[in-house]
Amino acid sequence: MNPFVHRTLVVQLQAGGTGRCPVLAHLSYDADDPFAVTVVFGHDGHVLARWRLDREMLADGLVKSVGVGDVRLRPVDTGMSRDSRELRMEFLGDARPDGGRHHAVVFAWAPTVAAFLRETHRVVAPGQEEVPVDELLADILSGAE
Repeated sequence: MNPFVHRTLVVQLQAGGTGRCPVLAHLSYDADDPFAVTVVFGHDGHVLARWRLDREMLADGLVKSVGVGDVRLRPVDTGMSRDSRELRMEFLGDARPDGGRHHAVVFAWAPTVAAFLRETHRVVAPGQEEVPVDELLADILSGAE
C-alpha cells in the first residue's frame, strides 16, 4: 500500500478584509509522520503558505469548532445541503510591522477534505499511529558524542 496520500483542490482565500479568491491547496499525508497533514497553499506557481496540521484536529474541524492558537477550524453551513458544507480554516501568521499579525481565512469544500482524510485513514487508521521513538532517540544520542 502506498504510504502517501496527496490531493489538490481549489479553495477560497479571504485575507485582509477582501473578498474570496481561488487558490490551490495541496494536501499531503505521509505514513512516516502519521499525526500530521501538510497543506501548501499556492497561486500562479508561488507558495503562499505552508502549514502542518494535526490530522485529528482537521477531522474534528469538519464537525465542530476546534483550535485556540494559530490555527482554528470549524464547519460552515452554506445553507444549501449537507454535502455543500465548507471547512473554515483560520490561520494567524507572523507579526506585522504595525504590531498585528498576518491573518488569513480559507474555505474548503468539506466533502473533499473528508474524502482525503478517509484515504489517510486507510493508510494509517486512527489510533494506530506509531512514532519510532527508540530510533529517534538513538539518532539524537549518536550525534551528541
